[in-house]
Amino acid sequence: MKPLTPLALAALLSLGAGAAFAQTPGAHFIENFDDNGDGQITLEELRLKRGDIFYMFDQDENGVLDSAEYDLFDETRAADHAEEGAGAKGGHGGGRKGEGMAREATDLDGDGQVTLEEFLASSEDWFARKDRNGDGVITAADFGPHRD
Repeated sequence: MKPLTPLALAALLSLGAGAAFAQTPGAHFIENFDDNGDGQITLEELRLKRGDIFYMFDQDENGVLDSAEYDLFDETRAADHAEEGAGAKGGHGGGRKGEGMAREATDLDGDGQVTLEEFLASSEDWFARKDRNGDGVITAADFGPHRD
């Protein structure tokens, strides 16, 4: 049983799209993925939320995202990123090209369908790239301009 429909997910993701994340890069992501409310995302929380997202978009509940289901996922994600970007000063939203869960990166065997295992497989690499200071959690400090 799916807890939310894709439209409900879009509404959920747009909640809190106000002042908090408009001022702090990454706050929108943290708000949506921080399961225990401690202000940081663990790899476990990331994988849990990505699994929830997979099941929300697997409309026929067959364990794979086909092209139409992935298209809906892409459209919903783009709308969320546009909403986030509209609220974020200076365009700090998560909608920059190359971020997120690109279809090419998740369809590991190239068969045009994405299984849950494929969908979750890139979690570790994405997490490691986003965790700029290597402390094992993603916080607001891991977003915003790079400081080298």
